[in-house]
Amino acid sequence: MPYRTMSRRELVKAAGVLAGTAAAGGLGGFLPPGPAPVPRARAAAPSGAPLRIGFEVHRTGIGAVYGRWFERTTLAAVRLINETGGIAGRPVEIVAEDDGTDPARGVLVIDKLVLEHKVDFLFGTLFSNVVIATAPRAGELKVPYFVVSEGYHVASGKLNRYVFQPGITDVRAQVTSLAPWIVKNLGKKITMIFPDYAFGYDHRDFFSRAAERQGGQIQALIPIPPTETSFTKYFSRIPADTDVVYHVMVGPGVLTFVKEMGEYFGARKPKLFGFIDSLEGVDVASPGLEFLEGSYIWEAFPRYAGNVNTAAERTYRQRVGVDANGASIRDPKDVSTYSHMFGCWETLFVIKQAVEKSGYRTPGPAAYKALIETLEKVEAFPEGLQHPQGAKRFVGRIHQCFGRQFISRVENKKLRVVYTTRIEDGMYPPEADYTKQPL
Repeated sequence: MPYRTMSRRELVKAAGVLAGTAAAGGLGGFLPPGPAPVPRARAAAPSGAPLRIGFEVHRTGIGAVYGRWFERTTLAAVRLINETGGIAGRPVEIVAEDDGTDPARGVLVIDKLVLEHKVDFLFGTLFSNVVIATAPRAGELKVPYFVVSEGYHVASGKLNRYVFQPGITDVRAQVTSLAPWIVKNLGKKITMIFPDYAFGYDHRDFFSRAAERQGGQIQALIPIPPTETSFTKYFSRIPADTDVVYHVMVGPGVLTFVKEMGEYFGARKPKLFGFIDSLEGVDVASPGLEFLEGSYIWEAFPRYAGNVNTAAERTYRQRVGVDANGASIRDPKDVSTYSHMFGCWETLFVIKQAVEKSGYRTPGPAAYKALIETLEKVEAFPEGLQHPQGAKRFVGRIHQCFGRQFISRVENKKLRVVYTTRIEDGMYPPEADYTKQPL
């Protein structure tokens, strides 16, 4: 049966009502394109009481560009889920609240979603400082909290048994898998530039250890406040004999950061290895970024079409409204956060799997216990439309998934994948065991 384009009213009903907003008010005017074919027949329409998922979203603050694309991806995933039978036959409803990318406000959002909106689950947070602040409250309320972050805070055992990160890899896994390639191909004397909060500290600590195991030497560590707007003053701290500048930066100043780095170095620059975080939401072809040509970038999910040439990736790309260059199909200047937002899509399908396998129906201690214990027993997620970034291994003891990583080279103002890691390259011995904590 062919799919048809849904009206705005039908889309909002299918994707879930966003609490406190008009139909498209929280989407910045964006609506996903008409549905792409999926590799199975349309299931029976979901019915009954909706499964309500509380979405803590960074609509404002330094994480706003991520929040905008996290929201679009979330609604696209929910639309597909509802088109194909919902979760356990029930429609899914997204209830969204803006946390302002602020830790204190994030705690209030958790309270509002659970106590006022009565959601079944909590979902969505990216910035690690917000996750670390809000996760304890989710644990106190005893409601499962599925974060789409990257910090080591979940896998470390620092949080609690109600918090999972099943749809995106963590920094420790990422840098562990990348360090051997960087030291071997770019150089041993490395200066690191990173944001001055938990996410940046994970890069500092785990990349330093991984590089040194390969014979690398960390010459300088340069933390930068995530709200900084001018960066030239930091570059003078880079030792003159540095082989490689390893940079990861986030927030609204990323374009200024990479431009000023180019102005500072000029033609005589060390080799550059950056995390895509320094360029998320930024067009690689932007004026002033010419110096990035020939440099290398980590990507979790390659922004440019064709680098992961699978039917699942192509369908996912269309469903979330992204063109071949990684920008909105509605506005080529609106560049996506492609290496992060897939985590929302994949996490929602993990929730679907956990609900259906555990028999979850309504909130309550017994239902949550069954769901958590069910998910902790999962060992892998296969590549496919539910997991378009690639196959994952899941370690229930630490509530963390592991997947492949990509190294891309800037060529002709685009990113081309030159190296792909294996899942096992990033795996490490668990240092915690959430399964021993009471529920």
